Amino acid sequence: MGGWAIAVHGGAGVDPNLPMERQEQAKQLLTRCLNLGISALRSDLTAIDVVELVVRELETDPFFNSGRGSALTAKGTVEMEASIMDGPKRRCGAVSGLTTVKNPVSLARLVMEKSPHSYLAFSGAEDFARQQGVEVVDNEYFITEDNVGMLKLAKEANTILFDYRIPLGLESCSAGVESPLVMNGLPIRVYAPETVGCVVVDSQGRCAAATSTGGLMNKMTGRIGDSPLIGAGTYACNLCGVSCTGEGEAIIRGTLAREVAAVMEYKGLGLQDAVDFVIKERLDDGKAGLIAVSNKGEVAYGFNCMGMFRGCATEDGFMEVEIWE
Repeated sequence: MGGWAIAVHGGAGVDPNLPMERQEQAKQLLTRCLNLGISALRSDLTAIDVVELVVRELETDPFFNSGRGSALTAKGTVEMEASIMDGPKRRCGAVSGLTTVKNPVSLARLVMEKSPHSYLAFSGAEDFARQQGVEVVDNEYFITEDNVGMLKLAKEANTILFDYRIPLGLESCSAGVESPLVMNGLPIRVYAPETVGCVVVDSQGRCAAATSTGGLMNKMTGRIGDSPLIGAGTYACNLCGVSCTGEGEAIIRGTLAREVAAVMEYKGLGLQDAVDFVIKERLDDGKAGLIAVSNKGEVAYGFNCMGMFRGCATEDGFMEVEIWE
């Protein structure tokens, strides 16, 4: 074992014209979350505890697309989803269609630990949340002024805003394509929110992963993306932990997170080689990114679009927070 490692992401696909102030805000949030995870790992918390802790922090801050600050449905409401997976025994929990649960990732963990199921959605998930006594709030808590403005523009343009900041119908993640949608004089992609995730391997070599999102801006009510789907947006086993972000439908088709583990197991690839292979060979025309850790204490990431909000740290003192290639 090579010691603990942690990685976080705030979404793949970033407008190259993103103002420096927004870039710094993103980096500060990712740094804060990394430091929270590092402190927990130094205190010998398990990998599953750390991914939940970090994603809760990301859900509470409205900057990215999870918890407070989630993307809005076509009806102007928030429907959130999340999943979590514990590598050693491949235990998992997932939730979708949440409208009042303050921290979806924690409800996903309760599904894993306190129910006979792996996945609960909509009214069933909300009922389970109340049975478990988790914190609930009014749906308005999750709605931000920026997202209300984005939904209005998306409706006027009759489009869906993907969580990698490109409106449907425009070429994905291309720096040369400018969105016609503008808010406060800036391209809509500057504001569009992003999915969050965290992967951890602890000092005992145990891997875990968690992902949380509000999905697509102006999505149909009832739409479910990759983030709560085990093997697509989230996966962990004895070899690695993976969290994905980007075009959900493409991630689902490619079973992206599971594929990283599969090529490590069946092709004998190392972690970074596995990530590179999956990004290149399993997305077809889709655009996405992912973060991963291995049971050897390695950390890796990959994406095939313009930038990914990400950060990572390892027990030997390495730490970085980046946006661009």
